Amino acid sequence: MADPVTSAPPSADLRPLARLVAGRGVVVLSGAGLSTESGIPDYRGETGSRRRGAPMTYQEFTGSEAARRRYWARSHAGWRTIARAEPNAGHRAVERLRRSGHVSAVITQNVDGLHRAAGTRDAVELHGGLDRVICLTCRHLSSRAELDRRLTELNGASAAPGADSQADGDAVLPDEAVAGFRVAPCLECGGVLKPDVVFFGESVPMPRVERCFDLVAAGQLLLVLGSSLTVMSGLRFVRRAAKDGTPVVIVNQGPTRGDELAAARIGLPLGPALTELADLVGESAPPA
Repeated sequence: MADPVTSAPPSADLRPLARLVAGRGVVVLSGAGLSTESGIPDYRGETGSRRRGAPMTYQEFTGSEAARRRYWARSHAGWRTIARAEPNAGHRAVERLRRSGHVSAVITQNVDGLHRAAGTRDAVELHGGLDRVICLTCRHLSSRAELDRRLTELNGASAAPGADSQADGDAVLPDEAVAGFRVAPCLECGGVLKPDVVFFGESVPMPRVERCFDLVAAGQLLLVLGSSLTVMSGLRFVRRAAKDGTPVVIVNQGPTRGDELAAARIGLPLGPALTELADLVGESAPPA
């Protein structure tokens, strides 16, 4: 009988995966599904909500003052959900596996900073981080918390009515809440501020992509957590691992674009599953 970790159907038995993870250089690729247990809605999937409205594109943001006003009004409201979120059991389990030497690298498609908050300081944030703001003119980086204070001063407390946020910090607001919103310029040069994240229509910086490819190439197992792999920015790493003969295991509630390339797909809630996996692997250092 075939070992469940090499079979195509979704598996709920984590013992075969624990045997793979123990002593291996595991590269984690995480997606929005990992953060749903922290109260941040997913874009899609069984545990999340589908996006309400089209996402902001880089071209629209840079080309229209009205679009920037709409983005910052909605993002200012949605920021509350991101700012108060804390790492969940899944983030903490990944950090346990990293500290014990079993996870060699973490690549995340998320922009919520929760891997960093859990202690994984060197996680590669493929799409950037919402807690940073960049000026498109002088490239000065500043904190989102500082900008939040400035936007509240400009617009009053009523500017952030506590609307539900999506995984990218966007929130749906009525037109009247957007029309009079005042946008803050860069304090260094007066230029246009943008969150330090990769928008739709914008490319991930090539050095960051190359670093991720190098990490995947050096790993012995690619563990995908909470990603439907709908966008190519994450799927390309699964394809590279499969091409190189590196096993791919996907833990996600619902199908993904990478299922046919995976050695196994495990359809379990991530927090409990990863906690159990970390317990099974144990805290012992991997063999030399």
